[in-house]
Amino acid sequence: MPGPPPAQVPAEQADPRAGIEEAVSGLDNLENLPLSEHVERFDAVHTELTVALSSIDKV
Repeated sequence: MPGPPPAQVPAEQADPRAGIEEAVSGLDNLENLPLSEHVERFDAVHTELTVALSSIDKV
């Protein structure tokens, strides 16, 4: 089950890579989860990657 949504931190203070590891760890043992939960897990990773990539100029 995924954790709570990430805390809202001002973009200039947040490390855009901070949530990636946690989101990717949500894919661990994916094969043991019902297929209906896979989309939510992949969405979490996609969201974190999008945040990191959209702020790449500020890294």
